[in-house]
Amino acid sequence: MNTGIILYGPPASGKDTVAQALHQLSSSYMQFQRLKVGPGRTTGYRMATPAQLDALRASDQVLYENERYEATYVVDRSHLTGLLSAGTIPVIHLGQIAGIHAVRRYPIRWITVLLWCSRPTTADRLRNRGASDLDVRLGVWDETLADLGQASDTDFSHRIDTELIRPDEAATVINALVAAAPDQTQPQRSPL
Repeated sequence: MNTGIILYGPPASGKDTVAQALHQLSSSYMQFQRLKVGPGRTTGYRMATPAQLDALRASDQVLYENERYEATYVVDRSHLTGLLSAGTIPVIHLGQIAGIHAVRRYPIRWITVLLWCSRPTTADRLRNRGASDLDVRLGVWDETLADLGQASDTDFSHRIDTELIRPDEAATVINALVAAAPDQTQPQRSPL
């Protein structure tokens, strides 16, 4: 059975870093590059125009979209299907419980991992990487904490505190979840 991974967490919780550690552990793990329409960072995204996004919507290819940082971010069916057809395990970053629910409608086995760190750690990590919009991103941290109030007991397969667990250790834990038989991957209660 095909498997996909969803990494959920606030800004600077380690989603990119853990995805890279997973890829270093096995090249079968491939970070899903979400489609992005709008300004800001382009690295790690597939950039698109509003017309291209409208065409995806019209052809029912949008699994989930959200707006943040004055841009629209999209998880699309066609790209996900392409990664799975290539034999990879897609690793999708999300920051909304609604996104988890929408993406998990795609019929594969999903491992959903909450990556978490405290607000002060988020601020330190953002400063260290030179974020110019610290207040905005800390506001998103607050939104993510509030969003967790919408989580059910079955939304997460595992929780990893990235202040305590190194990225390579997190990758090893997630890899073990992928390797476990589907009935051995028990959801964990919402963690905070």
